[in-house]
Amino acid sequence: MSAVVQQAVTGAGAAVRRRMWWRVWGAVVVSSWGGNQFSPLLVMYEDREHYSTVATTLFLGLYVIGLAPALLVAGSLSDRHGRRPLLIAGVAAGVIGSALLALGELGPEFLALGRLFSGFTVGAAVAVGTSWIKELSDPEWDPSARPGAGARRASLAFLLGSAGGACVAGVLAQFAPLPEVLPYVVHCLVAAPFLVVLLRTPETHRSGGVPGPWWRQLRVPSAGHRRFRRVVLLVGPWIFVAYALGYGYLPTQLREATGSGALLFATLASGVALGASSAVQPIAKRLHTERSARALTAGLLALTVGMALVPPAIALQSLAVGVVANVIIGAGAGICLVSALQEVQRIATTADLAGLTGRFYAVAYAGFLAPSVISAVALLVPVQLVLWIVVGVAAASLVLLQLTSRRHPVG
Repeated sequence: MSAVVQQAVTGAGAAVRRRMWWRVWGAVVVSSWGGNQFSPLLVMYEDREHYSTVATTLFLGLYVIGLAPALLVAGSLSDRHGRRPLLIAGVAAGVIGSALLALGELGPEFLALGRLFSGFTVGAAVAVGTSWIKELSDPEWDPSARPGAGARRASLAFLLGSAGGACVAGVLAQFAPLPEVLPYVVHCLVAAPFLVVLLRTPETHRSGGVPGPWWRQLRVPSAGHRRFRRVVLLVGPWIFVAYALGYGYLPTQLREATGSGALLFATLASGVALGASSAVQPIAKRLHTERSARALTAGLLALTVGMALVPPAIALQSLAVGVVANVIIGAGAGICLVSALQEVQRIATTADLAGLTGRFYAVAYAGFLAPSVISAVALLVPVQLVLWIVVGVAAASLVLLQLTSRRHPVG
C-alpha cells in the first residue's frame, strides 16, 4: 500500500478518506450537466434562431465528435499519467464549451464549437471520472463501500448531472432573461470551482499503465474480451439511441400538442427520463449478476418498449404517451448503464480500466447520433417507418443478446 493510501486509511485520514470520492463525483455531475444542458433547448433554437429540425439535431449529435477522442484517448492516457490531470482538462473544456454556447446568438459556429468542447468534457468525465470514482470506492479508500459501489456511484453522478443540466437550462430558458445566455453562464459558475477541488483530490492511479511508448497506452487489451464485445457492446448503443429519441427527438415532433409550452415539455421529458434512470438504481443493483445477462436483458427490453411508444406518441400528438415513453426509456437505460459499467469494471485490468470504460462509452454514445440520422432519412422516407425500423432492430438485438450472453456468461 502506498504512503498516500496508508495515511488515508489510518489516523486522522480515516475520517476524510470516505468522502474523497464525493469530490470526483461532483466533477462528473457538473461535466454531465454541461453535456446535456443543450438537449431541452433544441426547440428554443428552432423558434428563436429559426434553425431546422435537421440542424438542431445535428447540433445535438455534434458533440459526439468531441466526445469520441476524449473517450478513446483521455481514458487510456489517464491509465498512464493519472486521473487528476485528464479530468481537470475535461472540466476546463466544459467551462470553455459553455462560454462558447453563451455566444450562440452570434452564429452557428459558436454553437458547433461549444458542442465540441462539451463533448470533450463528457468524454473525460465518463472515462476518467468513472474510473477515479471506482478506485476511491475500493476498500483501501472506502472500507464501508459495498461491491459494485463504484459503478453505481459513477452512473448516478452521470445521470443526476445530465438531468440537472437539462432541467436547470430548460427552466432558465423558459422563465429567466437572456435565455440563450444565462443557462450557460450558470454552468460556468458551478463548474469552475471544481478545477480547484480536483487539485486537492488524491491521485489513485500511479501504475504507469501499459509499458512502452505513450501510443501503446491507446491499445486496450481488455477490449478484446468476448463478453465485452458480444454482450456489453451489443447493449451499449441502445442506451443513448433511446435517450436521444425520448428527450431529444420526440419533443421536436410534438409541436402541435405542446404549442408555446414546447420548451417546458422538452425539459420535462429530459427530467423524467434521467430521473427514472436514477430512481431505478436499487433495482439495477439487485438484477445484476455475473452469472447471466439478466439485468442487461431487462434493461434492453424496457428500452425497446419505450422506443416503441415514440411513433404512436408522434402520430397521436400525445404528451401523455410521450411522458410514459420517457419513463420506460429512463428505467431501461438506468438498468443497462449500471450493469454495463459493472461488467466493464469486472473485465478490465488495473492497467486499462479507464481505457476500457472509454471504449464502452465511445460505442454507446454513437447512439446519440440517431436523431440526426433519422431527421435526415425522414426527408426521403416517412418518419414513422424509420422509427419502427429502429424498434425492430432493437428487438432483434434483444434476441441476439440471449444467444451471446449464454455463450459467454462470465467470459
